[in-house]
Order: sequence, then structure tokens, then C-alpha cells
Amino acid sequence: MSEAPTTARVRAKAERRDALLSEAARLFATRGFDGVSIEDLGSSVGISGPAVYRHFPSKQAVLASLLVGVSEGLLAGGRAVVERAPDDADALRSLVRFHADFALRDPDVIRVQDRDLNALSPADRESVRDLQRRYITLWVDVLARLSPSTDRAELRLRAQATFGLLNSTPHSARSVTAARTRALLEQMALAALGQPDA
Repeated sequence: MSEAPTTARVRAKAERRDALLSEAARLFATRGFDGVSIEDLGSSVGISGPAVYRHFPSKQAVLASLLVGVSEGLLAGGRAVVERAPDDADALRSLVRFHADFALRDPDVIRVQDRDLNALSPADRESVRDLQRRYITLWVDVLARLSPSTDRAELRLRAQATFGLLNSTPHSARSVTAARTRALLEQMALAALGQPDA
């Protein structure tokens, strides 16, 4: 039995939207948010500029969907990692692996976040920051269970410094193999977190 036309259209629209977000990450990372037009976005996926408005109400909405979406994904993924882990040491190793996966897979999104966060509306910027605070707290909670005598402010500093380390891959991971990069990042991250043997 053939797929219903409505379902096929919905799926095609979702695929086009995902393609636009992927291309937006690449273009914004290369040229900056202000250096990319709606026409550029459309042509990157084979549609006209005005056709982009069938998927997003504005270029700023594309940026918001990209950055809010990735922050939501990190928080949800981090929670799932912790819930599946048999103990806190494994949870921490898995969080480091999870974030390294993101950093190695989505360097363009990291570049866009670094440069263009302030191009978001105040409400969207606060959404991103709130999601990021909750993601950091997830890490700090695991660290606090592993090091109950360490002040949470220090643990938060360690977590944030670790994100800086892992998120440096768009700028640093060029001349080392992917496998070696991952191994080094995970080793350094655990050391930065004060848990080299986790």
C-alpha cells in the first residue's frame, strides 16, 4: 500500500527544514549570521529565498531553531546518559564521551554559538542560556556525588572549563586523526574534572 500523500508531504517538509538547519550551521559558521542572506539559505538547499519562509518566519528564527535546538539536544542527551549509567563514575565518563561526540560531529554549531549568540532575540538567548545552565548542573550533580567534599562552585568551574576544552575542536582538531583527537579530549576532560581515574 502506498504512503498517503499528506504523510509524504509532511516528511518532505521536515527533511527540507532539517536540510536548511544543516546548511545554516555551515553558512553561519563560515560567513557569520550577518553575512548570510535568506537567498543564500534557500539556494543552498535548492529552493528560492522566499520559499525559506514556508519553514521559518525569519533568518533569526533559523538561528534560534539551530541554537535552542542544539541546547535542548545536549540537555536531553545528557540526562539520558546519566539515567542509563550504572554508577556516577560511568555517568561522568559517558557524559564526557557524549559531549566529545557532539563537539567532533558539530563544529559548525559551536562556531555559530561562539560568534552569533547575541544575534538571537533576548527571549531566545535566555532560552539557550537556561538550557545550558541546566546542562552544566547535570554535570555538577554527578561531580558532587563523586567528590562530595568539593565546593559546588569549584565543580561548576571545572565543568565549564571542560566544555571549553571539548568545544575547542573547531579550532584545534585539524592535524590529528579523529580517533586520537577523541582519546586525547576524553583523557584531558576527565583530568580537568578532577576525575582522571573515573
